[in-house]
Amino acid sequence: MWVLKNVNDYFYSMNDFLGILSNLSEVTVPILDVSIPVSKYCKIDLSRYNASLAKIDISNPDSCQAYIDRVLALENCTIAYGGYLEKRNLYDRSERFSKASRNIHLGMDFWCKAGTAVVTPLEGTVHSFANNPDLGNYGPTLILEHQIAEHIFYTLYGHLSLISLDGLYAGKLFPKGSVLAFLGETEINVNYAPHLHFQIIREMGTYKGDYPGVCTQNDLEFYQNNCPDPNILLKF
Repeated sequence: MWVLKNVNDYFYSMNDFLGILSNLSEVTVPILDVSIPVSKYCKIDLSRYNASLAKIDISNPDSCQAYIDRVLALENCTIAYGGYLEKRNLYDRSERFSKASRNIHLGMDFWCKAGTAVVTPLEGTVHSFANNPDLGNYGPTLILEHQIAEHIFYTLYGHLSLISLDGLYAGKLFPKGSVLAFLGETEINVNYAPHLHFQIIREMGTYKGDYPGVCTQNDLEFYQNNCPDPNILLKF
């Protein structure tokens, strides 16, 4: 965590930052294969409060995928999205989350077939990358650094394919809309149905190739301030 010299300055900076993010586009910003129209995206609720999940072990990737497939079929869509600040049972199988009561999701998920291309919504350079292979983690992960006006911030892309990390190096430039990576299969993304975890991070601290994507209720205020809603930028 960082030290605030002046709380009022921090919240002014935060509001300024959110305003800049919001003003970057007036329309929806694609984050997966640009040949898939926005009309083929639909919302999905994977929170513990969704009654439809009461009898489903959502932490099982096969059960989770079956539910996602039902939602996509019902909506006649290709990609299901959502999840910012959802309290989920999705992480019950992973001790990294369950022992610490971490169950509040800090990013936005896009559930789609493995191998789907990920495109960057903003120009950025590679900050860091890593394969985080322990159960329940991100698997292959890429973090980009961005600068707009005086604001430096980061975007995290988790649950990628292993090949997505090939050829990367710190400082590599990715123009807006360029193919950044591809979604990984369940065996690679560490026990999840294929999807992209997308997260905006204001301050990275000492993290490289990783950053918490799930938090506890006690830590929510800090992480909500440091990881604003990605939909402010994407506008789904």
